[in-house]
Amino acid sequence: MTAPDPNETAVTVGCIGLGNMGAPMATRLLDWPGGLVVCDARAEAVEPFVTAGARAAATPAAVAAQATVISVTVLDDAQVRDVVAGPDGILATAGPGTVVAVHSTISDTTAVELAAICRGAGVHLIDAPISGGAPGARQGRLAVMVGGSDEAFAAVSGPFGRFAELVVHAGDVGAGTRMKLARNLLHFISFTAATEAQRLAEAAGLDLRVLGKVVRHTDAITGGAGAIMLRETTAPVAESDPWFSILSHVRNLGEKDLALALDLGDRQGVDLPLATRALTGLGPGLGVGTGTIAASATTEEHA
Repeated sequence: MTAPDPNETAVTVGCIGLGNMGAPMATRLLDWPGGLVVCDARAEAVEPFVTAGARAAATPAAVAAQATVISVTVLDDAQVRDVVAGPDGILATAGPGTVVAVHSTISDTTAVELAAICRGAGVHLIDAPISGGAPGARQGRLAVMVGGSDEAFAAVSGPFGRFAELVVHAGDVGAGTRMKLARNLLHFISFTAATEAQRLAEAAGLDLRVLGKVVRHTDAITGGAGAIMLRETTAPVAESDPWFSILSHVRNLGEKDLALALDLGDRQGVDLPLATRALTGLGPGLGVGTGTIAASATTEEHA
């Protein structure tokens, strides 16, 4: 058996908020060498953790009196503000060097503001939003995007490794939230595109559940939309750049398939605004300009 890391043994972790995300995250910290302190407004949420060996705290201040790394997973900006700086908040008792990690998806400006308040007390606040949902939390496979100092990032890497498969340092405070918002923009626009695809498939007499099965299967192989997110910039790609031929190929395939889908939509009487936008926006978005199919479509529109 591997001996506990002395650094981990010296650090008590606190978890505030034991909801759909916070509870499975905290569960994976129950055997943390330095101990776990939990807090939630609902006694029934705390009880299983106490039974499993964690210590209960009635308020965020009581958590901060015992823990030096504190994960906050609550609902929104208002709750985060109260947990951190309210009358019974973390700052009422937190000692210098305490690291407060806000996992809730809040405004990046709120994170920056609260970090400045905490800094005055010698406390590090980092924004550390999570991606992967409750299943990812239960499996220890979350992605965490951290905005904060190098020192704070180092302090949370161990505990976060218990519930996350990927922990990235996005930059200074606020950067974690900005990365999460960019990630979720893609997520929900993709969901909107999925609803458009379902309308087309339904009009064409297809089984939507089978279509969903195909989409999930192939996205697991290709990586879905994230498969193209490999460059360091969104600037136009020079023709001499090795990426040009790769991304031009993606554009040409995309334009061909989008044009065919739009033709099917026309014949089925289904409006496909996202597909229409994608036909002319894919190539420029990839940095390689419009291809011949999109250029022809644009010419026809203006004829």
